[in-house]
Amino acid sequence: MSRRQFTLPSRSADRPPDDTGCTVLHVDMDAFYASASLLSRPELVGTPVIIGGGNRGVVLSATYEARRFGVASAMPMSRARRLCPQATVIAPDHALYSQISAGVMATFDTITPKVEPLSLDEAFLDVAGSVRRLGNPARIGQLIRDTIHDEQGITCSVGVAPTKFVAKLASGLAKPDGLVVVPRDEVVSFVQQLPVGALWGVGDKTEETLLRLGLRTVADIAHTPLDTLRRALGESAGPHLHDLSWGRDPRGVEPVRRERSIGSDETFEFDIDDPVQIHRHLLKLSDRTAARVRAAGMLGRTVTIRVRFADFTTITRSKTLRDPTDVSREIYETARTLYDALGLQRARIRLVGVRMEGLVDTEGAPIQGLLDEPDHGWREADRAVDRASARFGAGSVRPAALISDKDRRQRPPGRPDDTPRQGR
Repeated sequence: MSRRQFTLPSRSADRPPDDTGCTVLHVDMDAFYASASLLSRPELVGTPVIIGGGNRGVVLSATYEARRFGVASAMPMSRARRLCPQATVIAPDHALYSQISAGVMATFDTITPKVEPLSLDEAFLDVAGSVRRLGNPARIGQLIRDTIHDEQGITCSVGVAPTKFVAKLASGLAKPDGLVVVPRDEVVSFVQQLPVGALWGVGDKTEETLLRLGLRTVADIAHTPLDTLRRALGESAGPHLHDLSWGRDPRGVEPVRRERSIGSDETFEFDIDDPVQIHRHLLKLSDRTAARVRAAGMLGRTVTIRVRFADFTTITRSKTLRDPTDVSREIYETARTLYDALGLQRARIRLVGVRMEGLVDTEGAPIQGLLDEPDHGWREADRAVDRASARFGAGSVRPAALISDKDRRQRPPGRPDDTPRQGR
């Protein structure tokens, strides 16, 4: 049986799956390139569509309707056309795919800093540190699915498990547009019901070798002597597959070393419809984001705002600046302009966020001063604030607009906040 044909194994337990300790998520977009391409061709949704070009090219992606005819990624286009002659063929739009992927990864960043991208359309997330804030792992998985669908217009499938290997298996079994939880005490029975082709890393040749040995299920591998597996598969592959057959996978989620974007979101305790209050929150988030960008030794070129309404509909708007910046004032003014341009007219807002993208290292990046900027301007003021925050604590110096009357009454004289920053 091919690994592309296996189905979700049955569960022996009648109760809903317990996700305690299942803090590894594998999130995979469903037919990503095809789904993204159909955003501008809604009339083709539900029909066979192939993403590729020319008779000598290969299939980049295909809708599930085309896959039912045997069309698969990396297949020659000539063969795909023969298998499914009624399919609509669409040329790839790599700029669109990169844009949507950036939005998906930005969503992951709001869930946890422990994100390990595998490609444009899939990643592992370790949500152990997010449970207290966002709820149990299955709930986090559903939140991710809802957010990506609302913001990007595409669907994804999520596997929730104690290990990376089992989480990736689960997401594959959840497709399309589903979520599968594999409880810790059901990992072995879950894995061993599957065909050998389901194991991560088993390609066509390895599958043929296993089938020649009479090993058809993962349980067969689990109960085969290690020496036999070594002789058939090699010194490393044999023991590796044996470990996987028992659900053993010691690897942790390895976050990307380079931050591709930095930002902050805030969900309000109550929905807000006052533009003045929204501006205050954008100012606070811009200050926080700018400080994190400076602390990372980077500059950002693109400012993005995120707005979630009371009905959970979410939109994003971005503007790319002429020059990269880490200046709080520039980030806030851009974020405020983006928000005001929405013309929301007292819409009830649940969440706002500010994010810097297109990050580059500060060292070596050109910083273009403004013609009317004094010798010691906003950039120097921000760095003075950073030094004060390092000495007295975060928030010890804030824009005047963020200091409430209550703060003024409660603050003892002589603290740095007594001389708030002006000009915002």
